[in-house]
Amino acid sequence: MTTKNSLKTDDVTGKLKWRCIGPPRGGRVVAVAGDPTDQMTFYFGACAGGIWKTTDGGTYWECVSDGYLTSATIGALAVSESDPNVIYAGTGETTIRVDVSYGDGVYRSTDAGRTWTHIGLEDTRHIGEIRIHPEDPDVVYVAAMGHAFGPNPERGVYRSTDGGQNWELILDQGDKAGAIDISMDPNNPRILFASTWEAHRNFWDLSSGGPGSGLFRSTDGGDTWTDLTACPGFPDGLLGKIGVSVSPAQSNRVWALIECEKAGLYRSDDCGDSWKLVSPNRDLLHRPWYYTHVFADTTHPDTVYVTNFQMWKSTDGGSNFHEVTTPHGDNHDLWIDSQNNQRMVQGNDGGANVSFNGGETWSTIYNQPTAQIYRMDIDNQFPYRVYGTQQDNTSISVPNAAEWGVITMGDCTIPGTGESGFITVHPEDPNIVYVGCVGSSPGGNGALQRYDHRTRQARLVNVWPEQQTGVAQRDLKYRFAWTFPIVFSPHDSNTLYAGGSHLFRTRNEGQSWDAISPDLSRNDSEKLGVSGGPLTGDGASAEAYASLATFAESPHRPGELWAGTDDGLVHVSRNDGKSWQNVTPKTMPELAYVGTVEISAHDADTIYLTATRYKLDDYDPYLFRSTDGGKNWESINGDFPKGEITRVLRADPVRAGLLFAGTETGIFYTLNDGRNWTRMAGGIPVSPVYDLKIKDADLVAATHGRSFWVLDDITPLRNISANKRKKGELVLFKPRPTHRLKLQWASGMIFTGDGKAYGPAFGLPGTTYPVEMPDGTVERRHLDAGENPPDGAIIYYWLDKAAEETIKLSVRDAKGQEIICFSSDEQKNPNKRLTRHKGMNRFVWNLRYPSPEILDPDLASRPYEPLAKSDIFSKGGGPAAPPGHYSVRLTCGNVDHAESFEVLKDPRVETSQTEFDEQFAMLQDLTAKLSELRTNVNRIRRMKMQLGELPARLPKRSRALARQAESLVSRLGAIEGTLVNIHRETPRDILRHMAGLDDTLADLISVVAIADFAPTDQTREIAKNTCTQVDKLIVKLDKLVSGPIAALNSKLDTAGISTVGA
Repeated sequence: MTTKNSLKTDDVTGKLKWRCIGPPRGGRVVAVAGDPTDQMTFYFGACAGGIWKTTDGGTYWECVSDGYLTSATIGALAVSESDPNVIYAGTGETTIRVDVSYGDGVYRSTDAGRTWTHIGLEDTRHIGEIRIHPEDPDVVYVAAMGHAFGPNPERGVYRSTDGGQNWELILDQGDKAGAIDISMDPNNPRILFASTWEAHRNFWDLSSGGPGSGLFRSTDGGDTWTDLTACPGFPDGLLGKIGVSVSPAQSNRVWALIECEKAGLYRSDDCGDSWKLVSPNRDLLHRPWYYTHVFADTTHPDTVYVTNFQMWKSTDGGSNFHEVTTPHGDNHDLWIDSQNNQRMVQGNDGGANVSFNGGETWSTIYNQPTAQIYRMDIDNQFPYRVYGTQQDNTSISVPNAAEWGVITMGDCTIPGTGESGFITVHPEDPNIVYVGCVGSSPGGNGALQRYDHRTRQARLVNVWPEQQTGVAQRDLKYRFAWTFPIVFSPHDSNTLYAGGSHLFRTRNEGQSWDAISPDLSRNDSEKLGVSGGPLTGDGASAEAYASLATFAESPHRPGELWAGTDDGLVHVSRNDGKSWQNVTPKTMPELAYVGTVEISAHDADTIYLTATRYKLDDYDPYLFRSTDGGKNWESINGDFPKGEITRVLRADPVRAGLLFAGTETGIFYTLNDGRNWTRMAGGIPVSPVYDLKIKDADLVAATHGRSFWVLDDITPLRNISANKRKKGELVLFKPRPTHRLKLQWASGMIFTGDGKAYGPAFGLPGTTYPVEMPDGTVERRHLDAGENPPDGAIIYYWLDKAAEETIKLSVRDAKGQEIICFSSDEQKNPNKRLTRHKGMNRFVWNLRYPSPEILDPDLASRPYEPLAKSDIFSKGGGPAAPPGHYSVRLTCGNVDHAESFEVLKDPRVETSQTEFDEQFAMLQDLTAKLSELRTNVNRIRRMKMQLGELPARLPKRSRALARQAESLVSRLGAIEGTLVNIHRETPRDILRHMAGLDDTLADLISVVAIADFAPTDQTREIAKNTCTQVDKLIVKLDKLVSGPIAALNSKLDTAGISTVGA
């Protein structure tokens, strides 16, 4: 057993930094739990996004499993009633829909979720429920479904009596049926009810029901079990999925929601010895394989809940139900407080939500960045926007950056209702978006929307809008998968392709389509029936099969078309679809799902493929490369780890051989075209990665459980040597061109305390808070908002070993003049300290020149310590560097490296270089004048302090000198009082008295710097007048120092008393 996961740190990518841009809306949650003693603490398990915790009743959630779990999919959660510090999590959800993720066993926390330990049952894969003994947190039961895609022996009900150190299989129904639910009588924990379920899924079919399904009871804590399916009143015949719940308020009462011929809600009032059907209402049992959950109220024996597409509640023993509305459809888990049935937490396909009034109202689901994205695209706007289709939600567009410093839901747009498919943006008009929306739109077979941001209308332009609900796939004219490809031609923005069983093309925005291929699949009619199994059909078309799964047109040769299918075939046409050639790799196993065809930007004949057979219970990676246009293929698995299914591959357009592969648990990269693979680090969480895109120098990941993530700047991966060491002990990478943006001018101004900042500015959502890291640096955690890109130039450097000598980094302008210098010895501000780790190091220069001189706080006279940390509008920092050429120089001992880079203007602004230079010159002048002012104020305060101490050092006969000192203090104070507001008692005490000239200068700096424009004429005039006033006061001060103060010093010197220093 391990306390940390086995994902080793990579020296190359460990110090790179991924950031989540959102969206902050939840994905599917099938496991929830509450703390029995802390009324505000709850947990949820995202189906592909880890374990999350709230300590404020659902206002905010944070992931508590990152760094500990090697699987992101949570199927069950349980908190111990007797010791709430003890939590068990079962991985692998049992809602085995098309995008189901598999797990790796059970984890345990003994510190309320701060740390987690893996405790076994690795090969159970999917876990439906966990129950803990109410008086002993070491006694735990696990309902393990087992493999969803094939038979395996590790399934059934498991028991541990030592906190998971050892496990015993106590209910076993063979290698095809596993345990799906388990309920314990809290009044007598020896009484257990467990249901088993025979079900399986593959690429073309889902089957629920079989002889292994059943309901069992134990009265001795699981030592022995009784089959209840032959008891009076229990339904006869074949059984499917069964949900079961014992009433804590009336121990003999048991509820069972049963999929069968006489499906419905059954109740026993004699502990399972006899049963009666209390409700046959089909609204309780839609899609039984997906739902079938029943929950007895904890305090009222006649109250029972059923979660389905809607959530239902009965208060009369199950005869009648009324709806409990929830923030999202597709409801799954429900936890009810054992002492207070008004306190609950519920999980659905939109996330988790908390209620303190029995479900009358719920907390929001728009504070959980656990979106499950299928496919994505990136437009050509600046800053670019990322588009994706989110499971059980709409399609969504999220900006890479937002001007307020964080990325909120308000910055997102909703381009259509696509949840399931590909999404593609018009290359020349980002207002037009095409999105596949099977399952989330009318239109029938292959639902395809054309969304226009200008009109906000979504037009259905399906290739063939044939009704398909409940229709066998073999009976459809064309077949379209749940996630079918939609791709623009790289050569003609008026040409759009859509892939079904055939490849289709439109050149009139979907008004008409042409089939330009034959059926490119295997078209095996035995695999083209109706899904659902022997009991309940499921016509949602998620199992549509024998269809294209990926498509690409060669960027080198127009009309060269590549297509891969979900049943394991690869075809190419080299004549615009007139004829096709089967080029499937001979060594690729049959029926593999071909997820990616990627054509190298460096060589028209180099093609990459990813494939997976995980829904055939084969979890190995399949990666292929052809260097001769598909004639021959070779595996590039290299040392890729076993058990990592490969979903997507992208080839870097700049460096040949740099590849990125998305898997079920993260991203791997290779520097040598697949010979060696390494898991990417840098903060991206364990989560399925369904799509990857490279945008300029950014790598963007669409996770299926943790929303979108961006790795800003892969420049070092493009330039580092393949063995990472050939370039020597110290390597400075050339920084990429950096755009000077105005994206964070308000962020951090309003809320500057140690707690949560509830928005970047008044009236804007987006909550963050600061966290001090072990090295003293401070980072911000983003709770319900995405993170903006770094505000400045990213500088990477490599050390073969941790440096013992001081490292210095200087930034210089085009003339070679040093602008600013940073050091590894920096003490005052750890965020400005250079790191000297072995491997890759990262530093961000914020494009700022040095800050103006500060007023020395030790010289300020204050009656108390201020509570506020800073002025409400004090951002700090000097002028931003104007667009132009710069260089960085890195030194360590006698090693010295330099690289040049460019600062670019925001391409959206029309400001000329001359105007930028004018703006910068004025900012430099104002900053210098502010520094001069503050230096002289510090000078005044030192002299005032010395003069104030003088009477105590003078003999009694020197009262005249004392009076002279008092007069000078008054005269100095008059100058000080004009330069600064001397009545200000705290940084935010700015309204009671007239502003000082320093306030005027600081405000002028903001006026000039707020946007990319040359200063206005009126600003220039006020700046000139203000600087003149400052100059006059400094001249007055100099005269005071050279005159009366000098005269006083002469007398003091004669008297042998230390003089007043200026």
